[in-house]
Formats: sequence, C-alpha cells, structure tokens
Amino acid sequence: MTRLFNDPARFTDDMVTGFAAAHPEHVRAVPGGVVRASRPGTAKVAVLTGGGSGHYPAFCGVVGPGFADGSVIGNVFTSPSAAQAHSVATEAESGAGVLFLFGNYAGDVMNFGQAAQRLTGEGIPARCFAVTDDIASATGGSDEERAKRRGIAGGFVVFKNASAAAEEGASLEEVVRVAEHTNARTRTLGVAFAGCTLPGQGEPLFTVPEGRLGLGLGIHGEPGVSESELTSAEDLARTLVEGLLAERPAEAAGNRVAVLLNGLGATKYEELYVLWASVSRLLAEAGLELVRPEVGELVTSLDMAGCSLTLTWLDDELERLWLAPADTPSYRRGEVAPQEPAVAARVPEPRAATAARTEVPTASGSAVAVSAAAVRALRAAHTLLHDQEERLGRLDAVAGDGDHGRGMCKGVDAALAAAERAHAANAAPAALLGAAGDAWAAEAGGTSGALWGAGLRAAGSALPADRAAEPAELAAAARAALEAVTGLGKAAPGDKTLVDALDPFVTAFHGRIAEGAGAAESFATAAGVARTAAEATAELRPRLGRARPLAERSVGTADPGAISLAMVLDEVATALATDV
Repeated sequence: MTRLFNDPARFTDDMVTGFAAAHPEHVRAVPGGVVRASRPGTAKVAVLTGGGSGHYPAFCGVVGPGFADGSVIGNVFTSPSAAQAHSVATEAESGAGVLFLFGNYAGDVMNFGQAAQRLTGEGIPARCFAVTDDIASATGGSDEERAKRRGIAGGFVVFKNASAAAEEGASLEEVVRVAEHTNARTRTLGVAFAGCTLPGQGEPLFTVPEGRLGLGLGIHGEPGVSESELTSAEDLARTLVEGLLAERPAEAAGNRVAVLLNGLGATKYEELYVLWASVSRLLAEAGLELVRPEVGELVTSLDMAGCSLTLTWLDDELERLWLAPADTPSYRRGEVAPQEPAVAARVPEPRAATAARTEVPTASGSAVAVSAAAVRALRAAHTLLHDQEERLGRLDAVAGDGDHGRGMCKGVDAALAAAERAHAANAAPAALLGAAGDAWAAEAGGTSGALWGAGLRAAGSALPADRAAEPAELAAAARAALEAVTGLGKAAPGDKTLVDALDPFVTAFHGRIAEGAGAAESFATAAGVARTAAEATAELRPRLGRARPLAERSVGTADPGAISLAMVLDEVATALATDV
C-alpha cells in the first residue's frame, strides 16, 4: 500500500515539490506541473505529457532535453484540469506551438482539449493527441473500435518519438504526424497480480484471487477485463507475446520492433528479467528483431503488482527517433548535444494558483439573498461529499479508478471557497455560480471536474445578472447545465453517467414549473426523480469512460457520478426548502 504521505489530499502537490527539489538541473515547478529547468534558446514545438499522478516515471519523470518539454500533473489517477494544462503550456511554449500527449481517457480528452482551444484563441497553436495502445480495452478490429482503446505503457514510445521529432526541429504538424504514426504501430497488453492502494486508503482498489491474474488491466487501478490462472513466467510470456502478435498492424511490413516490458510498481526487477528471458526468446522465434528494448518501471500504477508488454513496429523514421538521445530525471539514452543558451524563464506563480480569475458583477436586494442561499447549498454539499468520499470511491473502484470521491471533494472545496468570495463581493447568483464552476473545474480535474465546472458555469450564465431568477428562469438554467454537460462529455441517457440522473431531473423540474408549482417544491420533486434514476443505473452497462472496458463488472453497481449528483441535488433541495 501507499504508506508515505502527509495529507492524502495533497499527495500530488507534495510529490511535485519533492520531485522538483530533487532534480533542479532538469525541471522547475510551475502551476499545474513541471517544465524544463530552462527554455530552449530557439523556438521549438513544446511537447507536453500529461495525466494523473501515480504513474512515475510517467509523466513528469521524462521532462528534459530529447524528451518532453513539460508535464501537466493531475491528482492521483485523475486528469489535470484545463487550467493546469494551460498554465504549464504557457510556461513551456517557445514560439513553435504546443502538443499535448496523454492517454485516451474522457477527462484527459476534455481538459486538454479545452486548454488547446484556449491557447489557440490566444495565438499559440496547440494540438492534442490521445494514445490508444491497450488491445484489451476494445477488441473489435475496426478503426472505430481501436479508437476507443485506452492509453497505457505504449504511450512511453509515442511520447519519446514525438519529443525526438520536436527536438530535431520538426513543425507542429510533423510532430503530430509522428505521434499518430507511432501510435498506429504500437500495441500493449498488461496483467495484474494485485491491486494498488490510493494514499490514505486502507484497502486496494481491487483484489486478485491467490494464484490468479487479471488480464487487460488499466494503469489507473482498474482491474483486468478477465481472470485466468497464474502459472509460470513462460506461460505468461506466451500469453503476452501471442496476444500482441495477433494484433500486428496491417501496415507494419518490417520485423524490427521497439519493446517495453514494464513493471506496474510492485513487481521486482528480478521477476521482470525472468519474464524477459522468455519474452525475448519468443519474439525472436517469431522473427522479430528487438531494437533497444527497455525492461523496468516506465509507466506504473502506484503499488500495483503486475506488468505489461509493448511492441512498436518500427520503420526507418521511427527507429531513428526511438534511438535518439535523451536526458531526463528517470530516463537517459546516449549523449544529448549541448543546449543553446536558454531564454529567460518566466517567474512562476505558486502552484496552487491555477483557477481562473473571474470578474464578479455586483448585485443587491433579492439577488444577493439568492446568492446567500447558493452558498449555504454549497456548504451543505461540501459536508455531504466529505462524509461520502469513501463510499463514492468504493463505487468508482468497481469498474473505474476509485478517485471519484476525492475528486468531488476537491471540486466542492474550491467551488465553495470561490462562492464565498463572490458572495462577500455582493455577487449575483449568475456570477457566483460562474466563479464556483470555474474553480471546481480548475482544482478537481478529471471528467467530473470538467463536467461540474461546465454545468455550474452554464447554469449561472442562464440566470439574470442583477436580480433573483423567476421559476421559469431557474428551469432554463437547469436545461443550460444539462446541455453544457452533454455537449462537453457527449454522453446520453443510458450511457451510465451522471447524465442518467441529470436528464430526468431537468425534465421533472421543467414539468413541475410548467404546472405552476413553486421553485423549491419543483426542485425537491425533481431531486427525488434524480435519486431514483441514479440508483437505477446499477442495471446499466457503461458505454463511455473508464468503466466501459469493465462493463459486465459494473452491472449491479450504481454509477458514482450519477449518485454524487443526486446526493448534491438532495442537499440543494433541502437548502431551498429551508430558505422558503
């Protein structure tokens, strides 16, 4: 288990502080992550790796000459926020554009995508690319199915090659092409022998029965998609090699491959070398030539016991990039050419200052009274979510990564603080909800952080700027929140997400308002509908997000996002009833 921490909620912040202090010649801490200790002397594409923490040396351990220009670091197993990604990018870019590289997870896609849009709007060209190397997470042979796959250890090869191309002076479009080309030729399959434990938790996210292994694990503490008997290293090697060879890319004509045998955190190097003896022999017997193979910990999952095997089929370009020199805290290869004198580094703000600063229009009278009610509702939600953090984490761990409770707590903490500041400035409900939404998204990260942030801001934007809202306007605000959430997350009812609670809530709220019921009564009725709908998600199979590869395992367990939303709506209904 993870034993060394101070406050579990600040595990990532403390880790970044220590990491930067240990490697000042390579990195410096900035709000949202780390960047190279100094900027390049001439303009080059800034390649930024990113994702949740808990995977060292991915992602921050590969920042340095020849590899990444920076890393955006989210909470444990949680995607960074768009604000964090934007912050790191502005510190790392040097005039040739930015490429965000990350695994194919909904929260990362949302948050890095939003950051790229913002950078582009500010005149900094920015692109995103999501790695899809995990063959177990979507088994269909079509391009559409392969595009659904998760990114796991194969991302290391994609990051390395794209970074090497940027180091050579390639344009942003060329660096993106290299990432796409490497990803198309990369396949990974992993197994778990035991689950990992989040900081501050006493139990692992999942367990594997003695003498068994989980095939097709995820690197965020997700269990395997199936279980089988754990026999010998030779048998495991055959399972991994045969699984990957069956997925050989059609366009891969040659037989030269980059190979990673990756430990997940608790598998000893000696064990990996025992396994490698069999893996390397089987690959050679299959006619493959191994090019600078890597055996060790490259993309971990806290203290998970397990390993993964990655193959990338090389051509001349990819082999050159794979063998290019690099000098980073955790990975060194060859001799990196001396760097040109660097341009002056920007002075960073404190790392925690990642939330957007929002102008808060003032209001008076009834509008301020409604703002006060909103703050009380957020305080109630704050108490509730902290009380339910462990339960929400357990729900999430059934088919996900177990971080939902902690993410909701970080989000509501930031939202409440922002709302209290806005209320102290006599803000109207529109501005207060906007500030709360921005803070929630900036500090929580992850899929839920992005969705709650978008929903709160959209609800606020639909309200009057300087007065209390009429019941019909409140219903319209709820509809705006739903549209923002579905527009960003692309989920629909039946996908087993928070939309399965939010959509019926909005429908019921509109219906009661249209019948002439008061706002508080209508909200309470709709909250009850949402609660029932959230509980009913237990019978659904997820079609989106991290739980999708473990769809069968999730049947019988309600969606944590729907449950947490329903809980909060109940608290808001209570607050509204108290204020009437």
